[in-house]
Amino acid sequence: MSKIVDEASAAIAARIRRLRAERGWSLADLSARAGVSKAMLSKVEREEASPTAVVLVRIATAFGMTLAALAAPADAGRPRLLRAADQPAWRDPKTRYLRRQVFSSAECPLELVDVTLPARATVSFPASAYEFSWHVVIVLDGRLEVREGRARSLLEAGDRLELGAPSDVTFKSRGARACRYFVAVVRRASYSATRCAFAFARKAFSSSAASSARGMRARRTST
Repeated sequence: MSKIVDEASAAIAARIRRLRAERGWSLADLSARAGVSKAMLSKVEREEASPTAVVLVRIATAFGMTLAALAAPADAGRPRLLRAADQPAWRDPKTRYLRRQVFSSAECPLELVDVTLPARATVSFPASAYEFSWHVVIVLDGRLEVREGRARSLLEAGDRLELGAPSDVTFKSRGARACRYFVAVVRRASYSATRCAFAFARKAFSSSAASSARGMRARRTST
């Protein structure tokens, strides 16, 4: 296996073991929640097998997190400048799909992912992968076919697509060369919390402004 696969698999295995232990789950518990066989989970945790992208997504969803949060958890002490060579990377052992985590933060709901999908390769994700986040895809090079349920979109360099309501999604690299695309992800729970905070701030500001206006009118009336 490549250095990328080996290092990433070891880190992922350790994180899955820790997350499962924190929740008090057995392998059978995680298997039931993720829809992944207990035998496969055991091999992944013991670093005897490198999980595919689909398997990782199912495990991440069972823990209530995005793939990025599972594969490359945010470090509170991260530098503001992170060189490409230092950004966490992971390669799907089956499709050779390469995923580089450009940005992820525990404080910010935004995640940025750089993906290279080999020529004519296909990678699919279940609808559950999109339950906790919004996704926008921007093609940087090559041609990409995206299937969301029955809907089909063909993207070329510069095109962007906002994924709709959660559904099974398939990405396919079209043409004789690899397709490189960017995925911007906003974690849904965090986004909702942020939106509620802004709504509360606007409401508080409006109430304060209204109270001030009433006070000014009252003072003018009294004089």
